[in-house]
Amino acid sequence: MSASARRLGEDADRAYAIQVAAGTKSAVVYGGLGLGAVALAHCTWPFFRHQTLAFKSFLVSISAVFGLAIGADNALLSHEAERRRSENAIRRQATLELSRRGMVPTETAIAKWRAEKAQQSSANGDGMG
Repeated sequence: MSASARRLGEDADRAYAIQVAAGTKSAVVYGGLGLGAVALAHCTWPFFRHQTLAFKSFLVSISAVFGLAIGADNALLSHEAERRRSENAIRRQATLELSRRGMVPTETAIAKWRAEKAQQSSANGDGMG
């Protein structure tokens, strides 16, 4: 497996973990808000009090699912934006360094530069790469 394929797999796993964590947290918050709203409506509105437990549970679960979807999506969009910013910074650095060497910064040259940097950082023990 190539380094770029391994990096893509790690990025996908990290993005999935971020989505799961944010979605779970958001589902609990929105589910709690839905439960509070249903409890308040049950205590203050006689018409709502006569509704079935299944309907009230449906309202709570819908609010939790809404929170899950919104929270996970927002977290993924934020992660992707941050990932794009860091990737653009690395590509900009590679382009500048390759241009200083008198090389044309093609995709292949950038990939080689990235591999050199990863090899240097692993030799130095930086853990970057």
